[in-house]
Amino acid sequence: MTKTVPAETSTGEFEHEPVPLSHRKSLFTVSAVWFGFPMILTNAVPGGLVVAMLGFWPGVGAILTANAIMFVYVSLLSWRAGRTGKSFSLQATETFGTAGYAIASGFLSTVVVGWFAFNTGATGDSLSTAFGWNETLVAALAGLVFIAVTYLGIRALSVLGAIAAPLFIAAVLIAIGIAAQNHDFSAVFGYTGVGGGAMSFGVAVTAIMATFADSGTMTADFTRWARNGKQAVIATVTAFPFASLVAQLSGALFVAAGAIASPAVNGGNFAPILTGTRNPLLDVFLLLFVVINLGSVCTHCLYNGALGWSHLTRSKMRVLTLILGVIGTLVAVLGAWHYFVNWLALLGVLVPPLGAVLIADQIILAKRNAGRPPQRFRLTALVAWAIGAGAALLSHFFAPVLSDAVVGLVVGCIAYLALERLARPQTALMKETIR
Repeated sequence: MTKTVPAETSTGEFEHEPVPLSHRKSLFTVSAVWFGFPMILTNAVPGGLVVAMLGFWPGVGAILTANAIMFVYVSLLSWRAGRTGKSFSLQATETFGTAGYAIASGFLSTVVVGWFAFNTGATGDSLSTAFGWNETLVAALAGLVFIAVTYLGIRALSVLGAIAAPLFIAAVLIAIGIAAQNHDFSAVFGYTGVGGGAMSFGVAVTAIMATFADSGTMTADFTRWARNGKQAVIATVTAFPFASLVAQLSGALFVAAGAIASPAVNGGNFAPILTGTRNPLLDVFLLLFVVINLGSVCTHCLYNGALGWSHLTRSKMRVLTLILGVIGTLVAVLGAWHYFVNWLALLGVLVPPLGAVLIADQIILAKRNAGRPPQRFRLTALVAWAIGAGAALLSHFFAPVLSDAVVGLVVGCIAYLALERLARPQTALMKETIR
């Protein structure tokens, strides 16, 4: 009897096929990958921002609402990935077509590389502000380190995540200890904010969701390594809501205590609190914290982008890691990252309807679609995504009281189900004619 050998070795990243059961990772490994991703400094920023604009309790309400939505959204996509072992690109191929998937995968894989560039630039900026170092040089060195870690693959991401999350908690506790010397944390519950009604509850929910809508939709790139759908969901729970809430509520706490200067601009960025003491040991800790913490989000985003583009170009993840990593680092070094954060957030609004179409097609209509023959372009999926994205953009510009992300998600899902229902009689008629 001939033994079947997997197409990829144990060091491969399975860019073009599902991860076989023989190569799946433990629950701890997959959880560490997701757990260490949202518990980052740049995720504390939107948490503090919405509290600054809405006040403590409304802001916390927006944070909890957004994380509840993200939990359901990402868990459903993860469950499918754990059952099939398929990456986001392979999932998209089923729903959008063997050629149509390139639109969805290319879009998201590019957006996450933008986030890699942004956070690499933020690393240089943070350390320059803290220690007066050359921002350009630090960003370049950080980019090279992040590329090297990503190059090692999914196992390196799990190790980094396992370090980054505890380090974040330690940083929060130290910052609280320092800030408590001059600020009253017992007054946080009565904080009313500084926004004066400039931000609606719906916009606050979108602000929280947009930070991780991209990689959340591409969760299959991480959770395809889980041994089954149940473990994939458990791994997701460690990120949404747990790790995400820790980061965002930490930012909210510092803002409500009055420990952040200009919170409407800086949000929950508590790193300056750690630099105020000029303690050498604390300076070393801050250096490690910034590099490892922001390195976590950079490596995860670069992994998403490299895996997606490797499938699009029929290449290897590690090759695309080098190419895209260099491009992203150059963008960071040139300072362009300062100018596109708002665009990245706006593009994030277009992502939830894409994920909604995947959920509707592969989970809600899974039984009906079993055995469906491949198609180059699945127009119902592409049109439904466009309808959902269009609704999200209309909400963004003309109905700011609503959450763009939620509107796009709901409309995208309903549009796909409606289009599939309308297309079904025609499909049945064509099958009958063929017979």
